[in-house]
Amino acid sequence: MDRLQGIFPPIPTPFSTSGEIDRPGLTKNLAWWNRYALAGIVVLGSNGEAVHLDRREKLALIELVRSETPEDRLILAGTGLLSTKESIRLTREATNAGADIALVLPPFFYRSQMTRDALVSHYTQIADASPVPILLYNMPANTGVDLDASLIVELSHHERIVGVKDSSGNLAKLAEIGGSAAPGFRLLAGSAGFLLPALAAGAVGGVCALANVAPSVCLEICQRFLAGDLEEAIARQRQIVRVNAAVTRGWGIPALKAAMELVGLVGSLPRPPLRPLPAEQVAELREILVEAGILEGKR
Repeated sequence: MDRLQGIFPPIPTPFSTSGEIDRPGLTKNLAWWNRYALAGIVVLGSNGEAVHLDRREKLALIELVRSETPEDRLILAGTGLLSTKESIRLTREATNAGADIALVLPPFFYRSQMTRDALVSHYTQIADASPVPILLYNMPANTGVDLDASLIVELSHHERIVGVKDSSGNLAKLAEIGGSAAPGFRLLAGSAGFLLPALAAGAVGGVCALANVAPSVCLEICQRFLAGDLEEAIARQRQIVRVNAAVTRGWGIPALKAAMELVGLVGSLPRPPLRPLPAEQVAELREILVEAGILEGKR
């Protein structure tokens, strides 16, 4: 799929004070993201707190994002659940709600039983039944299941499995997949923290949490790399290392939502059991955003 390239923000889900999805807040955020040359939007990803949303909320969220996003931009929706049957059902429902591509995590609760055969069967059944292309989602830090290169290469030959979003940061694996996968199979970096190295290893873009608050920097890394301006691409990559760490593996979703509030977007509180970022860490995050040039203020 030629359109599956570029930068995709995995958007957080804003909640109202009553704990429901904040539809006006999300609409405001989408209007801001639409100002940038993003390739699309990822909804129901890890940063979207998909595991905290029920089925009704998930489908409503996809419908809202689709309705507020230009038609030429892809909507990727997380549809991976713990059973093959439920993953197929949600993939079909997400398609009807407006998703262009299904982003599918591996099942992980019975991780010791997630053998190669089990995973191949799981993904093959979903892809066979899916009305839309499938993007594999490798997120071992959260799932404890790490899809290895040979498995991904095997799955790449299914006509509906079009790529992988890899959040492991294993660049050797990305390069191996890129060299052995079926023609046209797309690699997407799962973090801005290794976006430039991933591009050098064969990725065609990234699903980057940082693109929620600093889309221009993520886009510029891609543009500079494609233009052969490696010196500037490296400079931009270095610029975001600390702030990306803060809103991903450091303080996670509470920090990403706090960062959104700091730059004027609607972040809101995370849904329990996640806790909001403590005030002292918000103050530190503000300094990090200023240091990175993402937020104006005293350095």
